[in-house]
Amino acid sequence: MEDCKPILTLVSTSKSGSPSEPDPLPDLISFRKLSGALKYLTITRPDLSYAVNMLCQSMHASTTTHWTDLKRVLRFVKGTLQFGLHISKSDSLVVHAFLDSDWGGCLVDRKSTSGFAVYLGNNMISWVCRKQKTLARLSTEAEYKGLVDASADATWLVSLLAEMGVWLPSPPRLWCDNLGATYLCVNLVFHARTKHVEIDYHFVRNKVASRDLAVQFISTKDQLADIFTTKALGSSRFYFLHDKLNVVSLPP
Repeated sequence: MEDCKPILTLVSTSKSGSPSEPDPLPDLISFRKLSGALKYLTITRPDLSYAVNMLCQSMHASTTTHWTDLKRVLRFVKGTLQFGLHISKSDSLVVHAFLDSDWGGCLVDRKSTSGFAVYLGNNMISWVCRKQKTLARLSTEAEYKGLVDASADATWLVSLLAEMGVWLPSPPRLWCDNLGATYLCVNLVFHARTKHVEIDYHFVRNKVASRDLAVQFISTKDQLADIFTTKALGSSRFYFLHDKLNVVSLPP
């Protein structure tokens, strides 16, 4: 792939989305090695997280379509070799996180994918793209599960900074683009249609009630975590979010 033609986006926007894959991949070892190598690359290239996460989920039963998707990622990397995560000096100690969930996005088991990005000042210092372990019956439930993961990460970060003698001027702020999940964080009455949400997910509400976290609504068009969790993005939307992750062209 050293002489491959670069491409502008990681995931094709014209895929049929069919979960049936009739052609198994004969060389599973190469696929697994390359997918594992790309996993390391996401340490400094968070913009690759969604595509690499999808590839790693298919390691046990890879197909020719998965191989094509992997080569597409390599073509994207080929054209962006000079890019990396930029960390700069920031006077702000405000922690804020953007989170999103793709409700039932996996066509195989209909589980949702959650992702979030945590910023300290202007710098993104933590990010996750992960398939949820349980099925979500509602989009609100899928988003609420994503809130749990982001809340736990933000809580750990506050604890770590406190051990280092760094005290935050305000509680971490979580930005969610689902009004239902936002309301559940402060609503003391759990409605009948959401009773199936497990007790574990009330962790967020307790944090909000004790003012350790603040959960606020953000419109979908401004949701930076969109790049970690959702469908294939067009080039304009992808690069808009790409720049917001502080993934920039670095000097040689």
